[in-house]
Amino acid sequence: MFGFFNQNPNQASSPASRDLRWRLIYVLIILAVYRVGVHIPTPGVNTEALAVFFARFQGTLLGLFDMFSGRALSQFSIFAMGIMPYISASIIIELLTVVWPHLGRLKKEGGQDGRRKLTQYSRYLTVGLSLFQGFMLAVGLERMAVDERTSVVIVPGLSFRLMTTLTLAAGTCFIMWLGEQITERGIGNGISLIIFAGIVEALPSAIGGVVKGVGQGEQSILAMVVLTAGMILIIAGVVFCERAQRRISVQHAQKMVGRQIVAPRSVHLPLKLNPAGVIPPIFASSLIMFPATLGQFMDHPFFKTMSDWLNESSIIYNLIYVGLIVFFCYFYTGVQFNPTDVADNMKKSGGFIPGIRPGQKTAEYIDRVLTRITLWGALYVSFICVMPSLVRTQFRVDFWFGGTALLIVVGVALDTIAQIQSYIVNYQYDGFLKKGLSGMGKIKPRRQL
Repeated sequence: MFGFFNQNPNQASSPASRDLRWRLIYVLIILAVYRVGVHIPTPGVNTEALAVFFARFQGTLLGLFDMFSGRALSQFSIFAMGIMPYISASIIIELLTVVWPHLGRLKKEGGQDGRRKLTQYSRYLTVGLSLFQGFMLAVGLERMAVDERTSVVIVPGLSFRLMTTLTLAAGTCFIMWLGEQITERGIGNGISLIIFAGIVEALPSAIGGVVKGVGQGEQSILAMVVLTAGMILIIAGVVFCERAQRRISVQHAQKMVGRQIVAPRSVHLPLKLNPAGVIPPIFASSLIMFPATLGQFMDHPFFKTMSDWLNESSIIYNLIYVGLIVFFCYFYTGVQFNPTDVADNMKKSGGFIPGIRPGQKTAEYIDRVLTRITLWGALYVSFICVMPSLVRTQFRVDFWFGGTALLIVVGVALDTIAQIQSYIVNYQYDGFLKKGLSGMGKIKPRRQL
């Protein structure tokens, strides 16, 4: 698939390979710009004191947001908020399409213009959320201190709050623009690739930590071999589950088109094993980490007790985590996929499921199949998310493999590869049509006798 990088220089490359090569180079340049911005600090912050302060917040909401921002939050760079405000705004707009009729009509009936309007609303909401979250971060940062003498903010005050708010909001808007540029001029989903780059950035240091532990005798070589083999099997399992589908056969009866009879055709309605993607574990992690985060900021005994109960290695934590993931899998799938609308559209196009009556019976059948699939998908996502704590407990390694990060990395990689393959196929198909049409123009008419 990536053979166009190894072409013979004496042979002229095809237009498809040249265009695809430049698109991939463009993506790498944009990601490099993003990684440079991660290391540009926000003015007025003591970065050394901030690093000491953030070391206490592993396993809290701040640690989760730091992972999605590519470690920009722990350095408090200009990209400290990352792309999370845009993701939050997109999710809010998506949920509002269910309860707000105007947005619902734009999504269902607006076509390309409707989707463009929803994207514009997401941008406006992103700016508002960025300003609000940036101000709250600036206020919270002024209250952070390593000890009585060392404060995180060098010169607190109104000027620091305004400067930090505008800097962080501008950084988020710039990341949003970078992601849109990748989507339009590169390959893949720009926002997903930016999150992917932030997560993968921490992989070499994590592997180096494991190798260092083996060298110092903290872990045995046999345990690391078993762990590596397990990682490969888990990645293969995630790839299989992310591509798994339940295909429902849909028949279309024959019909008249002009004077011709179109023969009946059979298509499939694909239902993914995990239709909700990574949204359920993100929501579940945010909720379950919230008490632990409050326990770090407040000295109240209640929050301290809750923080101790919700320890990552405890049974209570894992049971609540799995329950929240299952709940959000069903909730987000119900928001994204409406069996009644699918059944109505199928009936209008003349399609039907063999053995099932069109209309309400079809909707009930699709809903029943989707409910069963979602249960298995939720259990699969729960296992992947709970697995890191089990690995750290059994092997005693500080290697954060699995969870939401693994789902994002594998999902984005599969989606990007699929888009590259689709791009090559479409380019070849367009070229075939152009050659065919140009060849038809050269055909001479038959001479009349």
